[in-house]
Amino acid sequence: MTAIKHALQRDIFTPNDERLLGIVNVCKAGKKKKNCFLCATVTTERPVQVKVVKVKKSDKGDFYKRQLTWELRDLREVDAKDASKENPEFDLHFEKAYKWVASSTAEKNSFISCIWKLNQRYLRKKVEFVNVSSQLLEELPKAEESVPSGESQSVAGGDEDALDDYQELSTREEQDIEGMMEMCEYAISNAEAFAEKLFKELQVLDGANIQSIMASEKQVNILMMLLDDALTEEMLQSVKEQMDQISQSNRLIQISNTNNGKLLDEIQFIVNYMDLSKGHIRALQEGDLTSPKGIEACINASEALLQCMNVALRPGHDKLMAVTQQQHLFAELRDTFARRLTNHLNNVFVHQFYRSSCLSLPGHDQSSTLSQHTAELTLPKHSPLHRDLLRYAKLMEWLKNTHREKYEGLSRTYVDYMSRLYDREIKDFFEVAKIKMAGTSKEAKGKFATLPRKESALKQETESLHGSSGKLTGSTSSLNKLTVQGSNSRRSQSSSLLDMGNMSASDLDVADRTKFDKIFEQVLSELEPLCLAEQDFISKFFKLQQHMTVPETEETDGSMPSRNPPLAEHRHSLSSEKDMVRLMMTNIFHSIDTELNSLIALGDKIDSFHSLYMLVKMSHHVWTAENVDPASFLSTTLGNVLVTVKRNFDKCISGQIRQMEEVKISKKSKVGILSFVTGFEEFAELAETIFRNAERRGDLDKAYVKLIRAVFMNVEKVANESQKTPRDVVMMENFHHIFSTLSRLKISCLDAERREAKHKYTDHLQSYVINSLGQPLEKLNHFFEGVEARVAQGVREEEVSYQLAFNKQELRKVIKEYPGKEVKKGLDNLYKKVDKHLCEEESLLQVVWHSMQDEFIRQYKHFEDLIGRCYPGSGITMEFTIQDMLEYFSSIAQSH
Repeated sequence: MTAIKHALQRDIFTPNDERLLGIVNVCKAGKKKKNCFLCATVTTERPVQVKVVKVKKSDKGDFYKRQLTWELRDLREVDAKDASKENPEFDLHFEKAYKWVASSTAEKNSFISCIWKLNQRYLRKKVEFVNVSSQLLEELPKAEESVPSGESQSVAGGDEDALDDYQELSTREEQDIEGMMEMCEYAISNAEAFAEKLFKELQVLDGANIQSIMASEKQVNILMMLLDDALTEEMLQSVKEQMDQISQSNRLIQISNTNNGKLLDEIQFIVNYMDLSKGHIRALQEGDLTSPKGIEACINASEALLQCMNVALRPGHDKLMAVTQQQHLFAELRDTFARRLTNHLNNVFVHQFYRSSCLSLPGHDQSSTLSQHTAELTLPKHSPLHRDLLRYAKLMEWLKNTHREKYEGLSRTYVDYMSRLYDREIKDFFEVAKIKMAGTSKEAKGKFATLPRKESALKQETESLHGSSGKLTGSTSSLNKLTVQGSNSRRSQSSSLLDMGNMSASDLDVADRTKFDKIFEQVLSELEPLCLAEQDFISKFFKLQQHMTVPETEETDGSMPSRNPPLAEHRHSLSSEKDMVRLMMTNIFHSIDTELNSLIALGDKIDSFHSLYMLVKMSHHVWTAENVDPASFLSTTLGNVLVTVKRNFDKCISGQIRQMEEVKISKKSKVGILSFVTGFEEFAELAETIFRNAERRGDLDKAYVKLIRAVFMNVEKVANESQKTPRDVVMMENFHHIFSTLSRLKISCLDAERREAKHKYTDHLQSYVINSLGQPLEKLNHFFEGVEARVAQGVREEEVSYQLAFNKQELRKVIKEYPGKEVKKGLDNLYKKVDKHLCEEESLLQVVWHSMQDEFIRQYKHFEDLIGRCYPGSGITMEFTIQDMLEYFSSIAQSH
């Protein structure tokens, strides 16, 4: 039942901000047994609503759903049928009577007891309970009356003028004050009453003083008269003595009045600033830390206590017994409330952890969390937990300023529980991501069941990756075997796949890579708000926005022992609170770095081109995190992972280059477009799509330069090694393909390579055309080459015909060997030979044939020019004309 209750709380009530308090397994009385659950719930938001919810399993039996909901205030009567005997039947009377049979009497009694307690606590209208045992109806403890928040007391410093006028009491004055205090029994126990008594006596003395002064005025007048008489009677000496006595008496009265006033000020200062109300004391000792009103009362009381403890005492106050007693009282209240608060928050952490986690539930299937998120790749949100704990933020700040050790202990407790909770959730989340990621390669397995041997091995290796993340940390040799194929592997796989279904191999690759891109983006998008929300909560709850300050609560004279460690021991080892936040985040999310690297290794092993997607996505999220806070945990973690992604990207580029270098060509078939040339085209098309408007475009441009130089070098290498296909054809076709690719993609960093590719293509086209045309008119070409050689040796052009080997007769003899019919036949054989040399993919046959036509015409005109210059007036001409040649070339092209 515990597992069912947890499942119902998680799947049904937590999304609706409700808390499940009671549950009973029931079926309707007198009908076919169809089990369901009656649940007693309360809402987590204010005002609290109490409901009774009927929950049943779905028709398929794979999840629970709400069927009916009643408000508890609508419940009129609960009938337990029999109070003396065990009976599983009971009735609930709402708008109509519902008869139920519980699975056991114990469950029934527990549920009825829960309903009774909720009714007593939340409802004014009481529900009638019939045939219910009195033992079940136990009174709930009455909620403690909330302590009204007292007005904050302002703390004022000492008056400098009063300090300047301060006069130390003489021994006689001290004795007089002690005598006054001994005469009054409550001088120490009730300072306020004693001060009032002193004030009244001071008023009496003031009145007596005034009367004395007024009476002395008359005496002065009399004395003046007596002085006049004394002058004549020689009594001046006695008058002087009397005047001195009067002056001394007045001075003593003024000193007494001044001291009494100062004593009254000191007593009033102590009473005003070192007195804590009874309501505050009660809140600190036994205030309710679960209700909003109780928490507010505790906050006000703790702030008032801190103000009283931080009052700047005037000189001598610390020697007063009353002040010492108050300080001891404040210290005890502080320690008592700190213990209560620490224990309560520890319990809150534990409760919230086990409410959010399923690790502690007996009989719980640990794969349920994983299967819950399989359909949608998401991470659980902890905003309700944060919302509940933020109510105690001000109390945490008070604890931070008064009891540093307890504050740090709570911080460690929170980190410990949350790290275990997040560790499980993140591992389940990444496990789902790995399954989905590996599924991108497994989806094609059923459709393409007859893949070539290498392709099947690749798929099988990919499928084995999602079992354990530990397998991904091994050597990269298997990765190289998977990603680096032979020279024609990619093309051969593509050709074999094209005949196996409606989807082509390239379309399949694009679909898989697009799905991988979405999965990887979803992973980063889920992690980012999770980390930011947790970091924001830690900063607010533990009050880490500003630099730490430790209150000075130690006594300088040692009269009152300090409850806190010395100030030096409070200094934190970290340089700033940002470092403390980052340390807490690192301990809580310690598994993110490992899981991300494991996921990246899996994606790279499935397809090395995935590193392009990961580099772009990871770079964007790092850039976003750095804009928010360059030193944050998220920015640092993603930055470290980005280094791994960049390393995989570089390894992918190196693998492509190594694949080019390992290409082997067949000696029995023509070369055509090399596999790594088409591979570069595929890479460039994919990269341009991925890196559009990306922050790491510079990395791609550097990779382009490395790849294209390797392509150029290895094309020339293959051309030099080719035996079946002429070198010029290999160079011409492949550089034409490269030029077309670069022109179409318009990659600005490869403009120089594009021009170089065009230049190589043009040069080798011309070279192939010239070398090929020398074969149909071989003797004629040799003859005129000899003529040009004689002219180059210094023989005058008009004298060439007198050379024995190059006279007119020899010229006519060579020309006759190449009539129009033979020329056409030679050109036809040349066309067939060119057709055998060239590949169909590049479609350069007509381009080459047209270039041969232009070159043939150029040679024809050159031969005619040599005949006109070296054999003037001979009337010798070729057996065919330029128009004949154009017809030969056109008819041959059309016939094929």
